[in-house]
Amino acid sequence: MTNYSLLNYINGEWTGEDLKKIEVVNPATGEKIGSVPSAGKEEALAAIKGANAAFRSWSALPAIKRADYLFKLQEIMLDRQEELAKIMTLENGKPLKEARGEVLYATSFLQWFGEEARRIYGRTIPGKTENHRMSVIKQPVGVVAAITPWNFPAAMITRKMAPALAAGCTFIVKPSELTPLSALKIAECCEEAGIPKGVFNVVCGDPKGIGEAFMTEDVVRKITFTGSTAVGKLLLRQSADGVKKASMELGGHAPFIVCDDADVDLAVENIVAAKFRNSGQVCVSPNRLYVQSSIYESFISKFAEKAKSLKVGNGLEEDVNVGPLIEKKGYEKVEHQVHDAIEKGATCVLGGKGRAENGAYFYQPTILKDVTSDMEIMNIETFGPVAPIQKFETIDEALELANDTPFGLAAYFFTTNVSTGTKLSEGLDYGIVGWNDALPSTAEAPFGGIKHSGLGSEGGTEGIEEYLETKYISMKI
Repeated sequence: MTNYSLLNYINGEWTGEDLKKIEVVNPATGEKIGSVPSAGKEEALAAIKGANAAFRSWSALPAIKRADYLFKLQEIMLDRQEELAKIMTLENGKPLKEARGEVLYATSFLQWFGEEARRIYGRTIPGKTENHRMSVIKQPVGVVAAITPWNFPAAMITRKMAPALAAGCTFIVKPSELTPLSALKIAECCEEAGIPKGVFNVVCGDPKGIGEAFMTEDVVRKITFTGSTAVGKLLLRQSADGVKKASMELGGHAPFIVCDDADVDLAVENIVAAKFRNSGQVCVSPNRLYVQSSIYESFISKFAEKAKSLKVGNGLEEDVNVGPLIEKKGYEKVEHQVHDAIEKGATCVLGGKGRAENGAYFYQPTILKDVTSDMEIMNIETFGPVAPIQKFETIDEALELANDTPFGLAAYFFTTNVSTGTKLSEGLDYGIVGWNDALPSTAEAPFGGIKHSGLGSEGGTEGIEEYLETKYISMKI
């Protein structure tokens, strides 16, 4: 029987052996797979102190040397890909092949931002007089505190940690209590890579106590969070007192539009890949499907044919495509939304059933047709393997339906018409837009939402800017 008993990683030391433990459970079986210490404010303060002490020397390192540490970490994580993937599947439930892919995705940020470390540019400005010189430089913001979610327990850490370390910041992460093992395994890799003590810290435990330390300590100059909009708003309010920089990657409610001139086979391939990965528990997962009336029935037929071959089960089995939902409340939300839609007139084309037993919660890939805008599933993010499909007539109608939400993280559309595509890509009120592409996330491009979906971007050249301050220097000579 698997049993990972790991400790917090604070200022280069493995600590918390005497603390109360948080049990980590495999969502596919309900069985305990390990434990971590339940830290609180005191432990978070120790991590902050260590990170602050390490900041001056780490930020003083030449960028190329900070990059070398990230490249070494990437190499170690890739060497340990199978181990990291298995732990991720055990604590998160996603199929092993998806977990392997997440390790590759996570390490891509280490490579990208290692390279970006050498491209933190300033500029000179012509002086106002003969003896006047002006320049602008970029410097690291300082100690960074990150709060990461359970659905991508490795990638959501490196997407924040890599640009922070590349910029010269030191870093503390509080991972989800549901999936802390991946974070601590990354800490093991950091230690093996020789990253100096205090530069990278992991504190698992009480969200309230740890969060209080993050928000009240002045030396924490940056908060970065991925999670719900409600929690993000709370953190923004709390960060105001310390005037801390904040990046927020919050909830989404992504539309997926299929126009009548689309390559339907391509659209089906993309929706199956994007909708059902991680059992639909993805912030950029297509959540509302809008299909033009002339291809409505043919699209649904092809979609159902493709989706019915997906196998639901324990992610450690190689042929499984869809794993469990992470916990009971997520399962109950999916059940409720499906029942609400059917009661209001939707037709279940595929799936529509779940299985809850022994603390494990599975839900079949589900397709609903004849969906209308008054159904809860079209207004509240599902976070589950359910695809509700609504018919539309005109492109203007599709845009209106897609934008009718306070959220603005990701949106997708499929068309072979450049004029239609240009209208949709410019008209959709979202931070990420996929044109004939429902899997657009990559280290080289910015990832972030607008409206209630967040502030700031992760990835791309924009990602490292989130961890830098701008300093203007005016000099008389």
